[in-house]
Amino acid sequence: MSVFANLVEGIADLLQPLFGAWAAAAAIVLFTALVRLLVHPLSRAAARGQKARTELQPRIAELRRKHARNPEKLQRAVLELHAREKVSPLSGCLPSLCQIPAFFLLYHLFSSPTIGGQANELLSHRLLAAPLGGRWTDALGDGGLLGGAGLVYVALFAVVAGVAAFSYRLAKRTMADRPILPTGDGGQVPGLGAIGKVMPFMSFFTLVTVAVVPLAAALYVATSTTWSAVERAVLYR
Repeated sequence: MSVFANLVEGIADLLQPLFGAWAAAAAIVLFTALVRLLVHPLSRAAARGQKARTELQPRIAELRRKHARNPEKLQRAVLELHAREKVSPLSGCLPSLCQIPAFFLLYHLFSSPTIGGQANELLSHRLLAAPLGGRWTDALGDGGLLGGAGLVYVALFAVVAGVAAFSYRLAKRTMADRPILPTGDGGQVPGLGAIGKVMPFMSFFTLVTVAVVPLAAALYVATSTTWSAVERAVLYR
């Protein structure tokens, strides 16, 4: 944690001439962008996997005709086809999973009053009137929704909601164009069908996350989801 805190402080110091009192918030945004750049090869691989699954659809349709009366054999044949072609149905989850450690590092960093036995100086940093270690509930208790800190969260919620709506439409279109795994009766493999229904709504869960985590972690979420939306629009076009 001390090493990570020093990293954030170091980036903030570099950005101080440009952003002044907002340098720590800008450092979090930059850190998020660096994490997303590192994960970008996985995102590109996931996009290639989606396109590869689309190309497999004619062969999957042939398997459906061949094993129409044997759903279990069809499932096995489809899974073998994906394995043979080195296409994973769940490869799109990897970019999100790889970001979890970075998110929790920020969460703990801006939730801990002390780091390495010393006071956590990062908690003194702010984005406008909102402390980076504060939460939405703190803003409501300090001036209300239209107070200085409250307005920061209003703007953040507006950005995340806009990105979530865009991501929802994009995910719906992607899921419609690229179904996961069909079975003999026209349905989907048990479990994956439910995933397909829930996936488009996942972007709206970020609104809940922003409301309950420290502002620094909320900035990470907002920046990462915005990056994801733009990235998916480019890679999945």
